[in-house]
Amino acid sequence: MHRLYNKLADKIIDGYLINIDEALSLLAAIKLTDIFSFLNGANRIRDHFKGSQVELCGIVNAKSGKCSENCCFCAQSVHYKTNIDEFPLLSLDEIVRRAQNVEHQQAISVGIVTSGRSIKSEEDLSMICQAIRALKDSTPIHRCASLGIMSEHQLQRLKDSGLERYHHNLETAETFFTQICTTHTYQERVDTIKAAKSVGLKVCSGALFGLGEQSHHHVELAFALKKLDVDKIPLNFLNPVAGTPAFKNERLSPLEILKIIALFRYVLPNKDISVCGGREVNLRGLQPLMYIAGANATMVGNYLTTTGRNHTLDIQDICDLGLGLTGSSVEYTLN
Repeated sequence: MHRLYNKLADKIIDGYLINIDEALSLLAAIKLTDIFSFLNGANRIRDHFKGSQVELCGIVNAKSGKCSENCCFCAQSVHYKTNIDEFPLLSLDEIVRRAQNVEHQQAISVGIVTSGRSIKSEEDLSMICQAIRALKDSTPIHRCASLGIMSEHQLQRLKDSGLERYHHNLETAETFFTQICTTHTYQERVDTIKAAKSVGLKVCSGALFGLGEQSHHHVELAFALKKLDVDKIPLNFLNPVAGTPAFKNERLSPLEILKIIALFRYVLPNKDISVCGGREVNLRGLQPLMYIAGANATMVGNYLTTTGRNHTLDIQDICDLGLGLTGSSVEYTLN
């Protein structure tokens, strides 16, 4: 099988794009003893299309809790009892301060994230636009936002304020979506992505794995993102929160997670693939191998309702693999 993966990697490096049937067959053929050969192919593809630099990003949790939606994994949903901090939209100064702190962690982009189905208040949208303008004027960090389902008009206002990228996950495959959420549709998420692209924003869109989906759903999702031609794909892995329906879900194994990352690199060879939420608790000691599996980006710092690890540990992992940091003027050496 080692030759098969190397041959397929060679074809992809030469410009070949695998189809959905090939991807399904590829996953079905992988045995436990084949996984590292599969990862080696993904690593070669990553190196060819993305080089040896890893992009770091971070987020600002700008509004937390009291979300009307019933996504089965979400600690911020009003449908479930969870022990999280809830707060309204932060002040302008606080959003900017927290975003600048993300920059100090060597991230080159920061996302302003709010809970809820969408931004309904004109006051909130105006505040977020002001924060984006303030960041544009005060720091070179790239500006992203994750504000839920948005209209083309709202997204145009954000872009005019200096927003560069909009984040909106598909979360899972269309054929599995109603198993994780019933208060809005998969199509509404697709429409938001299309609206963001139509106003000229880059798009960051990925998924959460470990929700009870099967491997064919992973393939379906990868090709849906390919069709939408998103720019960056964040891959998240369930970190179960007590009180949510997904709390009792069986955890994915570290090797299964690495296989998912590699699959996305084979299907989307020239896109930025970022491993984000849940990597610490699920990959455990195999965490650095996410780059060998094809990732070329990750999120540093804390997530929305769960904590991450110190960014210096992530930087050390990157250095230990002989990789570098995108956009960093700081030279890092091995300890």
